Amino acid sequence: MNPDALAAFRRVARGLRRKAERTPARRDRHVDLLRAMAITAVVTGHWLIVQVAYDGGFRGGSVLDLVPWTRPLTWLFQVMPIFFLVGGFANAASLASHRRRGGTVTGWTLRRTERLVRPTTMLLIVLTVAALAAGAAGVDPTLVGLATWVAGIPLWFLVAYLAVVVLTPVTYALHQRFGLAVPLALLVLVGAGDLAGLVWQVPHGGEGNYLFAWLAIHQLGFAWRDGRLPSRPAVAAPLALGGLAVLVGLTVWGPYPVSMVGQNTSPPTLALLALATAQTGFVLLLHDRVNRWLRDVGPWTVVVAVNSVIMTVFLWHMTAVVFGVLALYVTGVFPQPAPGSVPWLLLRLPWLAVLGVFLGLLVMLFGPIEQRVRPYREPGRGAGPLTAAGMAAVVAGLFGIASAGPGHHGPAGLPTAALAAYFAGAAALRFARSGPSGERAAPTRARL
Repeated sequence: MNPDALAAFRRVARGLRRKAERTPARRDRHVDLLRAMAITAVVTGHWLIVQVAYDGGFRGGSVLDLVPWTRPLTWLFQVMPIFFLVGGFANAASLASHRRRGGTVTGWTLRRTERLVRPTTMLLIVLTVAALAAGAAGVDPTLVGLATWVAGIPLWFLVAYLAVVVLTPVTYALHQRFGLAVPLALLVLVGAGDLAGLVWQVPHGGEGNYLFAWLAIHQLGFAWRDGRLPSRPAVAAPLALGGLAVLVGLTVWGPYPVSMVGQNTSPPTLALLALATAQTGFVLLLHDRVNRWLRDVGPWTVVVAVNSVIMTVFLWHMTAVVFGVLALYVTGVFPQPAPGSVPWLLLRLPWLAVLGVFLGLLVMLFGPIEQRVRPYREPGRGAGPLTAAGMAAVVAGLFGIASAGPGHHGPAGLPTAALAAYFAGAAALRFARSGPSGERAAPTRARL
């Protein structure tokens, strides 16, 4: 390694260790570990299910469609419910703390969404510029559209997560008044959506589940944080075993597919909520033991390091796939055995390694954007409408991009109107954050 690069790496490592050592003893470190593990599992799972064939042109698909025995493995890799569970825990803690300091809902929303929107904006800027440059260079528009679609796959998650974050002040108030009745009511709505879409074949009947299901899991995070779902075996074990039993019943003997990727997530179903319930139970069972283990500064430093760039890892992991395909398949250096065969299985390891290298380079390049911490100022009274309009445009733009599907949808590959809406919304949010502040101010610090 270059001596300058090695010195820089050591400086970063020392800084992360100091940050880990300064972590308050009261912090629930299990939550941070779960967030890091969830995103790592999602990235690995996405990389493993990608199937590419190249014979002068690209053909691709999902391993889950080609190799049926891989579908039950999605029960291990589908951990987005854990991310929403952890999000509920962290958002409840953050909102309560912000209000204790006299902050407003607008200020909390701007502060909480900044670390999500800022790195996402950079991703979309880079994709837009790269696609326009490729088009100007004469690259086949179909290929440009495919590459930008693959790189933009992670954006579907942000549509749902930004929505539940923005709704947190309302949903947390409902939780404080009605408790676990709120996720139970959302569970009923998800079941109604399943009936409409799966049984009665109502067009778009279950699309409300994109919001209801993730909100339900987010509400469980509220309950975990305030002790209504305590980490006691008497509570955790029935959740884990009961959720698993319902999941088996719904998928093995019921009408739901076994795979937790695809039909059970587009839109989310009762089967996904059963998996989420089981995962919640296991999370609670391990809570105290994991927190004791993470008092050791070694493993805790690793958790701190991953969380410091977690959105960068998530947002850019499919861009790493694009680079990996170009490096391995177009050059012809990577064999193309039949999916599911022994040679194919063995090649998954070098495939993951190469993508890991590309992702590491992308994180080194774009990670500092996520890590940058701005001094926090409570926004002025007029920031509320601008924040609401900005968030609406950002979510609508991301939804338009994520739902467009593969194809060349404009000069930048992605849908032009959706891109414009997103960038306008991001600019509005930036102005709301940097505009005239109110009389109150709250201190800020870097968060994991």
